Amino acid sequence: MPETVEIVEVGARDGLQNEKTSFSATDKVKLINGAIAAGVKRLEVASFVHPKLVPQMADAEAVVAALADNPDLTYIGLVLNKRGFLRALATREGNKRGVDEIGCVAVASDGFGLKNQAQSAAQSVDVCREMICMAKDAGMSAQVTISVAFGCPFDGRIDPERVIDMACALAEAGPREIAIADTIGVAVPEQVTAMVSALRKRLPDMPIRAHFHNTRNTGIANAWAAYTAGAAILDASIGGLGGCPFAPKATGNIATEDLQYLLSESSVETGLQLNRLITLSHWVEKTLGRVPPSMVAQAGGFPIIEDGHSDRT
Repeated sequence: MPETVEIVEVGARDGLQNEKTSFSATDKVKLINGAIAAGVKRLEVASFVHPKLVPQMADAEAVVAALADNPDLTYIGLVLNKRGFLRALATREGNKRGVDEIGCVAVASDGFGLKNQAQSAAQSVDVCREMICMAKDAGMSAQVTISVAFGCPFDGRIDPERVIDMACALAEAGPREIAIADTIGVAVPEQVTAMVSALRKRLPDMPIRAHFHNTRNTGIANAWAAYTAGAAILDASIGGLGGCPFAPKATGNIATEDLQYLLSESSVETGLQLNRLITLSHWVEKTLGRVPPSMVAQAGGFPIIEDGHSDRT
């Protein structure tokens, strides 16, 4: 198992995209900066999609323009097609920092692909391969996520071999990493272990990332299964916010603070500070006007011991 895990914070994009309460660009930057202050180094900050389809992401350029120019950080912009890629690329014009990395999305089912990005599964692979090459030519990093990797709300269960074959085809374009996403939260640990193990066997040199939603209360268990199978990069969202506008009954990602507690108490290093994540989650609660799904934000970390502090941060 990896000795360290990189947590990618997706709250400012995946966490907010399905929220009815509008977050201003200023609030999104506060959320991003709060995560950075807690130790996060790699963050999904925006998606470059049509504003009529995902209104929360209409201010993507404004958010990116307001981010700190810190060379130790990686800012990820999600893109679904070449038009979105060109918008992400434009944030770097005129010697601006802009987006450092693009996140492409391939779709393991035709039903979801056509609803989410007007592409079949095969078309999504072709588009992702092209965008990865375009990004690399432009001096940007690029990674790809295979969404609905375990199940689709329209097409049902997904054959794991289909996901593996897609990953192998995508790997030919040379992405930074390949992620598997349980977009609708149907996976269980046994399936995750099998999927990550198979990917590591077929693609031994490709870093594997995992993205879980907690729709059926299996998200944290699935994250641990992915880690023990060798995935050293995990997505999470402050407060457990999230969901997909194109997935019926979609609910949030696993909470960053919940994942940090699990890993820290298991002596897995992440570089994140739990107390600061909890404080940020409380700020999100006030801004949203409701309690987010996170459990650790409500319960706190390990109880305070007699000398006035806990033995882990």
